[in-house]
Amino acid sequence: MYPLPRHFQREQAALQAAGIESWEQLAHLSDPQLRMLCRGGALERQLRKLRGQARLLVEVGLQPEEAALLLYAGIATGKGLAEASPQQLLTQLGRLERSLLGMAPPRVDAATLSRWIRQARSAASRPWN
Repeated sequence: MYPLPRHFQREQAALQAAGIESWEQLAHLSDPQLRMLCRGGALERQLRKLRGQARLLVEVGLQPEEAALLLYAGIATGKGLAEASPQQLLTQLGRLERSLLGMAPPRVDAATLSRWIRQARSAASRPWN
């Protein structure tokens, strides 16, 4: 799980101090547990982002950078991804990538996005612990 991006340093320190070493452990934290971690200087907003990323990783089987990209595009759950319009999401992700990377070729194509949505739909049929 580590290292996290620089802007998550306080959150990484709080997670490590609490013994949270994996995405799966983070994905299963409740809201009260996240709030407890804030006592060490971590921001709840940042911890919620990381938990959302962790849940996409665990539920859907995405890579950390894929889950982060979806979060910044407004997809915070596997259910949200499963219900997303492929074309609309592809447009959103393309805009987001261009704003972050300039005119570099997009990293996410229609085939990749379709695979993610299939994985999310498959995950939606499984029980979440």
